Amino acid sequence: MTSEPEPQVEISIPHRLRPLAGEERVVRVSARSVGEALEALVERHPALRSRLRDGDGKLRPSVLFFLNSEDIRAKDGEETPVSDGDTLGIVPVADGG
Repeated sequence: MTSEPEPQVEISIPHRLRPLAGEERVVRVSARSVGEALEALVERHPALRSRLRDGDGKLRPSVLFFLNSEDIRAKDGEETPVSDGDTLGIVPVADGG
């Protein structure tokens, strides 16, 4: 039995996080869910982990994630399935004071 290849997802890296991602604007990963895509991203660029997840491994509330322009919190969060060609956007919320 032949298994289907995992979908290819493009993750858009925001300008302020690019220094932690080797200055890449877009990172392509293979994944079946948003969580898998993010894990593949931090495996490739470990410095991003602390910017995307807190000490308990949960997604930081100060960072928004959009799958094809739809907030993943309105879907199934990290369990949201992805399809080939999807785009995952990362939007750090500005820290205020």
